[in-house]
Amino acid sequence: MTTGIGIPPSDGLAPRPNPPTARRDFGLLWAGQSLSLFGDQFMALALPLLAVTVLGSSPAQAALLPFALFVPFLPLGLPAGAIVDRLPRRTVMLVCDGVQVVAFGGICVLAATGDLTFPLLFGLILLSGCAVVFFQVAYTSYLPSLYGDAEQLHRGNTRLALSESTSKALGPMAAGPLIGALGLIGALAANALSFAASLVSLALIRHREPSRPATVRRRGWLRRDIAMGLRFALRHPILEPILSCGTVYVLFLSMVETSLVLYCRDVLGLSPSWIGVVIGAAAAGYPIGNLMSARLKRRLGAPRTLAAAATVSVLGIVSMPALGSLGGVAGTAGLVAGSVVHCVGEGAFSPTSLTLRQTQTPADLLGRVGAVQRFLLWGAIALGSLAAAGTTALAGLSASVWIGALGTVLCLPALLRGGIRAAVKWGA
Repeated sequence: MTTGIGIPPSDGLAPRPNPPTARRDFGLLWAGQSLSLFGDQFMALALPLLAVTVLGSSPAQAALLPFALFVPFLPLGLPAGAIVDRLPRRTVMLVCDGVQVVAFGGICVLAATGDLTFPLLFGLILLSGCAVVFFQVAYTSYLPSLYGDAEQLHRGNTRLALSESTSKALGPMAAGPLIGALGLIGALAANALSFAASLVSLALIRHREPSRPATVRRRGWLRRDIAMGLRFALRHPILEPILSCGTVYVLFLSMVETSLVLYCRDVLGLSPSWIGVVIGAAAAGYPIGNLMSARLKRRLGAPRTLAAAATVSVLGIVSMPALGSLGGVAGTAGLVAGSVVHCVGEGAFSPTSLTLRQTQTPADLLGRVGAVQRFLLWGAIALGSLAAAGTTALAGLSASVWIGALGTVLCLPALLRGGIRAAVKWGA
């Protein structure tokens, strides 16, 4: 028996009937996460403005806030997977949403009373980042308990990815008017309310995961559990090429994304409005890829869909500096087109790879394998940004963008190995 993607399922997700409340419960999960994702866009725009305009912080200090949000993935990413695999994942998500409500509610109250300082703001964002680590691991591990069929699981992943893509495309456009109407504190309050809505939606979900056998927590259990997840992920003939591909891709893509705004301004001479078009165009490609992924997977199978999506994404990225160097209207249009194309490929790759990871991983390892993926990709973002800074200092912005764009090509040989290569070759 196969999963419908051309690869035998792991013992973790053998086809089984869905729970009676699966459709209702997924609708609640989807609605709550969609609201939360839009709220995140308000936070992304309002936080640096709050730091600079209300607290009088420097731009350099404001730039530390995204660092505070993402840095917890490095020390906590792998342990979070081992911990989440021993706990009810819905409960973990509820606790994390509660922490987010407290963190952003606290920021709003402290800002409104004039008691907010930059160290307090940094600390509360760091707390929020820790909650994000555990929520993300639990979130991607919970859905397989709702859907035992791979096609329905992929449909759910696609819808969740579509919400994320739509929020990236429309959220910033909505955030500006909202900040204008409600002010910075009001926008952050809206973000806190979005987490409260997510918490309520999770609380209303009726399905409970099957209870897992009780295990004795002997000394060193966390290290052993982490090692087990790493061994499974890095030795798996299907998952390891996907993880390697994603890590290489994100490493070099981060060089492009870190340098792109200044490259557009200083090298191509684009105005701020056109820079906004170039950056925003990327978000338009994600939903297209998300919507295409299910049809491609049915026609080509998951491995060939991954290979095609990765190829399209790489072609789009490489074409960005190549076409952008033409200059003028043609160069700007080419840069926008390349940005859209690369995100179409990425939008098709993401839900397909997530479904494959979920169907190939035993249920009791889902959290740990998801944590390995998060750890590798977020680590690659940090290293890519550092590489972009060093390359720019030594050789300039153009070199950073070109090296990053050409470097993404290396993700293709990283993907087409092992089980993925065999599946693509034999049309699985």
